[in-house]
Amino acid sequence: MSEKIIMRTGEALVVGGPPGTAAEPEVVIGALDGPVGTALATLTGDQVKGHSRVFALLNTDIMVRPATLCVSKVTVEDPRYTNILMGTVQFAIANGVLDAVREGILPKDQVNDLGIICSVWLAPTIVDVENLDHKVLFDIHREGMKKAIAKAMRNEPSIDWLLENQDQIVHKYYQMGLDGKI
Repeated sequence: MSEKIIMRTGEALVVGGPPGTAAEPEVVIGALDGPVGTALATLTGDQVKGHSRVFALLNTDIMVRPATLCVSKVTVEDPRYTNILMGTVQFAIANGVLDAVREGILPKDQVNDLGIICSVWLAPTIVDVENLDHKVLFDIHREGMKKAIAKAMRNEPSIDWLLENQDQIVHKYYQMGLDGKI
């Protein structure tokens, strides 16, 4: 059996589709008999209006392993948004988890002992996109989830990389503020 995973964290940003389709998942991965399991159970039982927590499903009645809880970063109010988030994006996250297992990023021998909490970003403007290409949206969010899991499992970025690159990186929205665009 692989080494026990207590808690790993990761995030990713995947863009490239039409406006509103970017994926920016943040994940916490860890043993169900540790802090991640406690958080997963607490979040599942403590639903908050506008921020429903749902398990990642391939379809109704088919939950993926490791158990993965999707938590929206955006207050959900629009039924169309709900259907996109709890349909295409939830399905993409489920597939990203399975891709990570298939590729050995997550240890297959621990899938029943691990939990994943995924904070899900879906732009609120997605409801205004006419003729939304659900395949593009799916592909971006699937890739984002697998990438976030991979970064978590590899502890990326490393502290050495962060210290070396700290002064070369400027947060996009900070720069927009400096430029008077916010």
